[in-house]
Amino acid sequence: MTQTSQRPLRVLAAMSGGVDSAVAAARAAEAGHDVTGVHLALSANPQSFRTGARGCCTIEDSRDARRAADVIGIPFYVWDLAERFREDVVEDFVAEYEAGRTPNPCLRCNEKIKFAALLDKALALGFDAVCTGHYATVVLAADGTRELHRASDMAKDQSYVLGVLDERQLAHAMFPLGDTLTTKDEIRAEAERRGLAVAKKPDSHDICFIADGDTQGFLADRLGGTAQGDILDESGAKLGTHEGAFGFTIGQRKGLRIGHPAADGKPRYVLDISPVNNTVTVGPIEALDVTALTAIKPRWCGTPPAGTGTYTAQLRAHGGETEVTAELLDGTLSVSFTEPVRGVAPGQAVVLYDGTRVVGSATIATTVRRETAAAG
Repeated sequence: MTQTSQRPLRVLAAMSGGVDSAVAAARAAEAGHDVTGVHLALSANPQSFRTGARGCCTIEDSRDARRAADVIGIPFYVWDLAERFREDVVEDFVAEYEAGRTPNPCLRCNEKIKFAALLDKALALGFDAVCTGHYATVVLAADGTRELHRASDMAKDQSYVLGVLDERQLAHAMFPLGDTLTTKDEIRAEAERRGLAVAKKPDSHDICFIADGDTQGFLADRLGGTAQGDILDESGAKLGTHEGAFGFTIGQRKGLRIGHPAADGKPRYVLDISPVNNTVTVGPIEALDVTALTAIKPRWCGTPPAGTGTYTAQLRAHGGETEVTAELLDGTLSVSFTEPVRGVAPGQAVVLYDGTRVVGSATIATTVRRETAAAG
């Protein structure tokens, strides 16, 4: 039983100004819930407008959300959470890159803003649930607990970025789009039928607080500009220089500017990033094969797992599933892959699944490579 089929609730609908959150709010209201719309002002300088399909949380988006709320016929407010967002999401993002890790700010925003700061304020004001336009499903289990499951349509599933939600937060979460087997075009058509002007608005993508998509430039501006360092091969030989280790991610192929090919003529990829001595190590794609990892700061969507279990794991927001065995020991999650995987970087989240049910999420701390057995 999904939460949307329960008794009528007082619902706070987070409205980004996009089509998904607008349709979600409309469906919640249509289901008989007492819905109030709220737009989160997350930018300290919201004067800039989105660039194409990039960015969000601008004045333009606030106005789009207000117009959608007017059409739906629900009250609407703007809440300023810019300072909280800067501290918990933006500063965390910069600090992680500075430490040589690859963070996912969408997970952090869901954990710290939408289902912590926003939810806590909503509950204090007497609301029963927070509604968003995420594609995932909350299921009421036979024992009365709530579980987070993948969306009905795997192509739109967003449960990976919601894997940080705990059982208390899930008890107050509503995702009206999650169990709908419709394409995004059909969601847009529904928005148009409902008279919502956002029906044709492009989706936001990439990192919402980097509107121009220049992550390296954003980081360079906040980390004191460029800091030239060496690009090394696996033996430690210098191949070239770079303008800041923070501009690289594990598995990156493009933009290395080494200037001469490898001895075997094959492409080279970023294998390791060392912020301590500002070096980037590159090598063949085979050296990216990871057989195991450890992850810290686990968050469970229900009861923590006991002993060693077999699961599937997802390592990126738009990545596929891979079979793993996992065990929680003294707060650290140890994960072993049935088949080696590539492009795994410290700072990313590993999300465990039991079928379609989200078991929980943890932050990758170290990796073990198949041939070198070196910690990442």
